[in-house]
Amino acid sequence: MKVHVANHPLLTHKLTVLRDERTNSPTFRALTEEIVTLLAYEATREVRTVEVTVQTPVAKAKGVELAKPHPVVVPILRAGLGMLEGMTRLIPTAQVGFLGMIRDHDTLQPSTYANRLPEDLTGRQCFILDPMLATGGTLIAAINYLLERGATDIIAITILSSPEGIALLEKEYGNKDLSITIVTGALDEKLNEKGYIVPGLGDAGDRLYGVV
Repeated sequence: MKVHVANHPLLTHKLTVLRDERTNSPTFRALTEEIVTLLAYEATREVRTVEVTVQTPVAKAKGVELAKPHPVVVPILRAGLGMLEGMTRLIPTAQVGFLGMIRDHDTLQPSTYANRLPEDLTGRQCFILDPMLATGGTLIAAINYLLERGATDIIAITILSSPEGIALLEKEYGNKDLSITIVTGALDEKLNEKGYIVPGLGDAGDRLYGVV
């Protein structure tokens, strides 16, 4: 398993505004899209391509295009939905699946309540979108869900991560022959007793869409 913490002053600036409790939901959503596009640029460095030749107005030119089957982007509902636009802006031809997961506030254990994914993900590069890698339980459940459908190349994009969550994923997948990569905007200090990332940014879903 590989972990990549993006390091860019523009990203750090946007994360700072995102963390600020005074930032309203419309601004939070816009910043999330911008941050995810920056993270997606890092996450797609090894996206699969094939060589092609095109005709320019002057001469033939060699280049590449995305290999088929195209990647699958999987936002974890509900907060991951706020990351989707930023990702598809970079890869508009990617297919989109949805995975509905919720973490119990008392046990901190995840459960799945909905999915809209292909039954066979063999040979597909899969990008999971989830703003917060906190305890790691939800992301492990999502990764295992994709593995059961044949995926072997999975990249998870998170805005913030905790050391505890990264450690749990390392324990789960570190010695397995799988291509699993975590791309995150920042590695924060710790988790608190409620399983929230510190200093974090609060509940990403609530800040994206408000409390209902």
